[in-house]
Amino acid sequence: MRACAKINLGLNVVERRNDGFHNIETVFLPVPLFDTLDIGDDASPGIPCLLDITGDAIDCDKKKNLVVRAYDLLAQDFSLPKVTVTLNKRIPAGAGLGGGSSDAAATLRLLNEHLSLGLTVKQTERYAAALGADCPFFVRSQTAYAEGIGDKLYVIPGIRNKLCGLRMAIVKPPVSVSTREAYAAITPRRPARHCLDIVMQPVETWRDLLINDFEEPVFARHGELSEIKTTLYRLGAVYASMTGSGSAIYAFFPTSSSIGKLQLRRIFPECFATMVSIRRDAEI
Repeated sequence: MRACAKINLGLNVVERRNDGFHNIETVFLPVPLFDTLDIGDDASPGIPCLLDITGDAIDCDKKKNLVVRAYDLLAQDFSLPKVTVTLNKRIPAGAGLGGGSSDAAATLRLLNEHLSLGLTVKQTERYAAALGADCPFFVRSQTAYAEGIGDKLYVIPGIRNKLCGLRMAIVKPPVSVSTREAYAAITPRRPARHCLDIVMQPVETWRDLLINDFEEPVFARHGELSEIKTTLYRLGAVYASMTGSGSAIYAFFPTSSSIGKLQLRRIFPECFATMVSIRRDAEI
């Protein structure tokens, strides 16, 4: 099963909650950058879910990985056999692209299908919510407006379709951004214009309107991120932004742009850098 990445089209932190979390407003857009997961029988005694990671390395205790946590969560309610899950990691970690959350949701879906657990989409989303605020989004991976802590989702048809034909660059430098510290530096406020209203306009109008509230404090600490965004605009991007609390920067380019993956990697040699084409929701 494939687990896609996401980006945030605008991200406004609107208020601090009594439970210490924050309410946000954002639009989640799935993008065709994928991890893949394979499940098989496990032969290792004493390990209910054996996780094998290939591709990019992850600096995380495997027992705390969201794949294993997703298995453990279902095991509380179902009698699960021991399994081996092979995770081929391609989505950069610590990027704001949702790779870990997507892996968790894909694990829930994969176990549900492989073991015929009979979970509905809504039930799967409730399990996903216990693993992380944005995990429920990846159960369906459909463009959605999100509020609350990112767990209240409203599917928005049509936004991806109007982006079809654009190409998207994703650049992630070797910089880690602490989500906790990023939130601590934010002063919650209601935006002058709602991000959903802006996203419904042509992408060419987004540059001065569609804001990620994390950019200002994160760029102040990591100037290289601001430089990446500026460079992407200089290369001809119609819109560029940081996703989530960072540290990946994405940018939309018109099909007439000559920028390609190899050129992007030459310009940003120390970074993860790739280009993807925006597809319709049904094609993710």
